[in-house]
Amino acid sequence: MTDLTDKAMTTRRRVLGDAHVNRAEAAKIPFDAPFQALITDAAWGHVWSRDTIPLRERSMLTIALLAGLGNDHELAMHIRATRNTGATQSDVMEALLHVAIYAGVPRANHAISIAKDVFAAMAQEDTL
Repeated sequence: MTDLTDKAMTTRRRVLGDAHVNRAEAAKIPFDAPFQALITDAAWGHVWSRDTIPLRERSMLTIALLAGLGNDHELAMHIRATRNTGATQSDVMEALLHVAIYAGVPRANHAISIAKDVFAAMAQEDTL
């Protein structure tokens, strides 16, 4: 592993949690290993590990972009990650209001539905 990959994995684990990263790493096979290395180094090493803006703001930016592009699976994962980034439910709603104006009401409406489901599941987990 390179220093960049080490830093990337540390950030990835901080944001997504050990359980998620462990599952993703366990599912990796030789076929997708180059892709996994690329996104780990690029997204988590070069972008998420920068110290120019806090994880909370990166989280909100990521949620807005994923919602605006309709990347639902990744959106749910990053909404769940707000538990680790410090972004609140109010922060997520603010990001999704921007999505409604700049990317379209249908995208925001669908993203809000996903967020409601994810936040409800997280609340249920917290009561267990």
